[in-house]
Amino acid sequence: MDSKNLSKTHKLTLSGILMAVYIVVMVFTQSFAFGQYQVRIATAIYAVAYLFPFLVVPLGLSNLIANMLMGGLGVFDIVGGGLVGILTAGCCALLGKKNLSPWLTAIPIALIPALGVSLWLSKLLGVPYLALAASLLVGQAISGVVGAMLVNALKRIWRKEELA
Repeated sequence: MDSKNLSKTHKLTLSGILMAVYIVVMVFTQSFAFGQYQVRIATAIYAVAYLFPFLVVPLGLSNLIANMLMGGLGVFDIVGGGLVGILTAGCCALLGKKNLSPWLTAIPIALIPALGVSLWLSKLLGVPYLALAASLLVGQAISGVVGAMLVNALKRIWRKEELA
């Protein structure tokens, strides 16, 4: 499947579906998505922007909405989370445009949220930046690997469809 061949309606539909999936995954995983080691499995979905670059802004918005619904720590956390989501998905999209290995999507998914979110959370929670960034990186590394696996699986599925 090539995102260039999708109509505006298909892109809008796919954007809405993935936004909803992101938020639903956050709701069902919130018990371990917030805390010392935030394993936000939903951020693995950012990797899909590797295949569909038009998802960059919708995926960032889904982070913003999820933080609003689940009690983000104020405006900085809600808006900042959305911006970090856009930046992370944007990096995944760039990797796809450069036709680099989908496994590389694990890097921005792990690093950008861990380093970015720690900027304001360290101040809000009174925790040293490096300690917080390190603990967030542990959880985000898991999400990064899951995201890379997701993209590789989607590529395999579509390759089989094209051959059939």
